[in-house]
Amino acid sequence: MNEPAQTSGFDFNQPTIITLLYLGSFLTGVSGLVGIVLAHVWQGENREDWASSHFTYLIRTFWIGLVASVVSTILVLVLIGVPMLMAVAVWFGVRSVLSLVKAQKREPMPNPETLLF
Repeated sequence: MNEPAQTSGFDFNQPTIITLLYLGSFLTGVSGLVGIVLAHVWQGENREDWASSHFTYLIRTFWIGLVASVVSTILVLVLIGVPMLMAVAVWFGVRSVLSLVKAQKREPMPNPETLLF
């Protein structure tokens, strides 16, 4: 009797790999760059509908986070930048984890072009 294959364990699909690279950038500082390159490359060869929303979401997460980090870094001179940098880090981390959870379930991101979550 053939039973359907069940996935047990971690699914290293493309959006998951990008998300792990993003989260790894909290430790390495540079793995997010590899993640954004892969996101742009893999978006062009997207094969699965659910993954398309993740690529849009993750690309927007990187670029918006980068711009917000640069602005926050400049504003460190007037002291408002420090809490802004922390807020950007939390925002980036939450968006990455949300994408990771959905990618593990192979579910699309509900609103990939949103600024929040």
